[in-house]
Amino acid sequence: MATPSLAPLGPLASALPDASKAAVLPRGFRAASAQMGIKVSRRPDVAVVCVEPGLPDAAVAAVYTSNAVLAAPILLSRRHLEKTAPLGAGAYGWTRGVVCTAGCANAATGAEGMADQERIARGLARGLDTQPERTLAMSTGIIGTRLPADRLSPEIARLAREGAASDAEALAGAAEAMRTTDSHPKIASVQLTLPDQAGQPVPVTVSGIAKGVGMIHPRMATMLAILLTDAAAAPQVLHALLREVTARTWDQLTVDGDTSTNDTCFLLASGASATAPVQLGTAAAGSLRDALESVARSLARQQAADGEGATTLITCQVSGAADVADARAVARSVVASSLVKAAVHGRDPNWGRIAAAAGNARLADATILEAAGLPSDEARRRAGGPATVDPSRLRIALCGVDVFDGVPVSFDRDALRRLMEAPELLIRVDLGLGEGSGEAFGCDLTERYVVENSEYTS
Repeated sequence: MATPSLAPLGPLASALPDASKAAVLPRGFRAASAQMGIKVSRRPDVAVVCVEPGLPDAAVAAVYTSNAVLAAPILLSRRHLEKTAPLGAGAYGWTRGVVCTAGCANAATGAEGMADQERIARGLARGLDTQPERTLAMSTGIIGTRLPADRLSPEIARLAREGAASDAEALAGAAEAMRTTDSHPKIASVQLTLPDQAGQPVPVTVSGIAKGVGMIHPRMATMLAILLTDAAAAPQVLHALLREVTARTWDQLTVDGDTSTNDTCFLLASGASATAPVQLGTAAAGSLRDALESVARSLARQQAADGEGATTLITCQVSGAADVADARAVARSVVASSLVKAAVHGRDPNWGRIAAAAGNARLADATILEAAGLPSDEARRRAGGPATVDPSRLRIALCGVDVFDGVPVSFDRDALRRLMEAPELLIRVDLGLGEGSGEAFGCDLTERYVVENSEYTS
């Protein structure tokens, strides 16, 4: 057994701005929440996020699940966005507000489920004094159940018209209403400056709320998330930024290997901070993208840490890959491995499972690879293919302790087990092949996860 020849692998450095977990509602938006009897628990279960009265509609971009069984709110939102921006194919457009219903997925409910979703859209539109196609929807809960739309529609209209506020408590309430099996709401925000029309810096806020700690797996999945900014940007610019951000964050998150029927992320920009419109390829676009990524990364990590039954947040950071696509594939494979997750839960420094998962890594689909920066032809060619891993160059560290460097490395097993007791565990992998780096987030696999999901509908 070899002794470590190099300095232990430490955490990868990050150039992203720090995200706060404080609820900060960007200018130009209002939020509201209420308990309307969807959840059996009788907790708040409807959230509305909308544009301030008197302001123009917000630009919006969307990313949806890749699951073929699409829930009614996704089908409706795509159709509405296509009407406001025909060239966007349902991925971007304009909106007045979003409604989230929690406790009922309204998925696999057929034509009746679509009719229910349309009734709710009409109710939200009445409350916001707009047309139904200027509204969007998301939902979460049990698949195959219908929303009580006849009762909800007038209540949602009243909530949007009379209950919305523009303070931090309103955003925190919306985050609370979104959650189902989450143990707590997920909120993050970043403050930055961007230039106005005269080139002078003006303060800008990026905030996000999210839910989802089960049926979470990186296949273009984003669970439910709403990102908000008071910067000004066209819908197609927002979509380009959002796809890049989700490729780095939520597409790198896995809890249990399942992709939901309802996964949705909306990014809304009000323009109320009076910035110059953000253009792709500029410094302003880079700053806004970094702020969005910081918020999304914080939310993804909060979701992983709160995974159903989880006790430990797992972060896998990969360096030395042939390129970024390989690095992200290896990181995803490690955190998705049931054997790695079980070993982490048992505080077992079984690095062999990490090596096996790294060697089994497969690249993402072409859409995600393109969002990550690969040319479209190369993305299509490499999609689903194996990542390049050379075991003779492979290095692995657990909690800052090298355990493998082409061959097994001697280490104090009992001391490492004690380090693994922490609520967050860092797995570092270096492939020794290039400059590509990436990370992924997951959690341990526990008995409680099995119990929770074996009794979900009963």
